[in-house]
Amino acid sequence: MKIWIDILTPKQLLFAEHIIKKLKKKHVLLCTSRKYNEVTKLAKIRNFDLIFVGKYGGIRKEAKLEASIDRMKKLSRKIKVFSPDLTISFCSPEAARISFGLGVKHVAFSDSPHADAVMRLTLPLIQKLFIPSIIPKNRFSKYGIEKKNIVSYNAIDATVTIKRKINQEVPIPFKDNKRKNILIRLEEEEAGYVTNSSEKIPIIKKIINEHNNENIVILGRYTQQIQNLKKIIGKKAKIIKMSYDGKHLLNNTDIFIGSGGTMTAESALMGIPTISYNAVPNIIENFLMKKYLLKRETDPIKISNYIKKNLKSSKKVNQVKVKKIVEQMDDPIQELIKIIKE
Repeated sequence: MKIWIDILTPKQLLFAEHIIKKLKKKHVLLCTSRKYNEVTKLAKIRNFDLIFVGKYGGIRKEAKLEASIDRMKKLSRKIKVFSPDLTISFCSPEAARISFGLGVKHVAFSDSPHADAVMRLTLPLIQKLFIPSIIPKNRFSKYGIEKKNIVSYNAIDATVTIKRKINQEVPIPFKDNKRKNILIRLEEEEAGYVTNSSEKIPIIKKIINEHNNENIVILGRYTQQIQNLKKIIGKKAKIIKMSYDGKHLLNNTDIFIGSGGTMTAESALMGIPTISYNAVPNIIENFLMKKYLLKRETDPIKISNYIKKNLKSSKKVNQVKVKKIVEQMDDPIQELIKIIKE
């Protein structure tokens, strides 16, 4: 069988690695993406063979539309030539429209019903949707896919991506091995579903002021985002752009402060004391919080106190609990294989 896989974000790339590993022995695969800084860098780090078609549109709606139309036009030519029997995506609007137009069956994964625009553009056009069982099916069916076509799996996506082996040997950005390492991940502010996270500046300032004896690294996403932060805090903390495998950084992190995305979930599942300042409210974060693997907080004083408390501990918390939770979860790729066989 010929299978086309469209990959748009770093998380999707990491998740797709496991899909490809399982499918490549019996099927012919074509993996595509778009030019998006964090994806292109991660693909290089992971030695992941991708065909890049089109580019990311950025924050403006008009630019997103133009980039999508341009990508669809270029991508449709390649897909016609490849002539797939099946499309797999993570709710890619371009993959949904092209597959529908060419009469190719399309199955997709998603744990993000809060991504309203993407759900509206994709779910009415796909044949099967795979979702974590902790998310009610009606959170997706309201967008136009019948519940009978939604397949639930007993896992969260981070339990899949966190299993990857690290093949990156570049030095980590933490300077002093004698100090504790505090990693702060800025939010994906160009996504349409992200709330305005004005809370992060007071939080960052408080951490810098009260924990300046530790290694503080702030992991940005966009050049403008980083430049704006540098104007506010100067050289009081190290601000870098993402040029690492996230797990490589987390392996050396003592405290992680994130915005509710992939690294936040992965950090929690690695037993690292993890705080989310809730820029991306979602069900996955709620699940981790209820399991006491993650703390959601926006108050700078409470966050600083949490850091103080956990820096005193010589071991990462919740290791036994994390291991038990992960072991109880299913492999969602097996659910995909069942559907393909059907």
